[in-house]
Amino acid sequence: MKRGKTYLNSLALIDRQKQYETAEAIELVLQTAKAKFDETIELHCRLGVDPRHADQQVRGIVVLPHGTGKIQKVLVIAKGPKADEAKEAGADIVGAEEIIQKIQGGWFDFDVCVTTPDMMSQVGRLGKLLGPKGLMPSPKAGTVTMDVKKAVLDIKAGKVEYRVDKKAIIHCPIGKKSFGKEKLEENLKTLMDEIIKAKPPAAKGQYIRSVSLASTMGPGVKVNYKQ
Repeated sequence: MKRGKTYLNSLALIDRQKQYETAEAIELVLQTAKAKFDETIELHCRLGVDPRHADQQVRGIVVLPHGTGKIQKVLVIAKGPKADEAKEAGADIVGAEEIIQKIQGGWFDFDVCVTTPDMMSQVGRLGKLLGPKGLMPSPKAGTVTMDVKKAVLDIKAGKVEYRVDKKAIIHCPIGKKSFGKEKLEENLKTLMDEIIKAKPPAAKGQYIRSVSLASTMGPGVKVNYKQ
């Protein structure tokens, strides 16, 4: 893969063999985030688990202290008082059957979908549409709940979901370049603390195998993240 001059110049600032201390790693990531837009800073954490086994899945939700910098468009599928709660909490779109029909027609203009358990019998039919896009509500992600007010407020405050992929790696945003070093460091610590707490009992040996940070357009920087 051919890389551009800006990327190669950024790469020259990094020792690819070195694991940097957290503060230094974040500084390097910010130095190498040279795009003209406000790049997202993302964590890539490789774990010592085997995701093929159900008892070694790592997944959870966490509210980052400084949010992600992304404004999430929240859809709530609910009726009656729960729909009113969602509106009061700041949900962008609230509806029931009419919204389900709209999604069946190919509408996906939202970032997160929250619903109540009583609506799941109908929302469940959208699995083939919402699942591949990562939009399907689930209890584990806190998006199937009776407490829709809290769900909406948490999402708007910067709640993120982390989950291990097929290669045992977690990819998760920790904020924007504009946040600066201190806010990014606090977000990273909060997220890593949650990932460590989520270690499955069935996982053997070294749990955190490697940690790196990267901006949207920049190279990865290895982090010496000792538990």
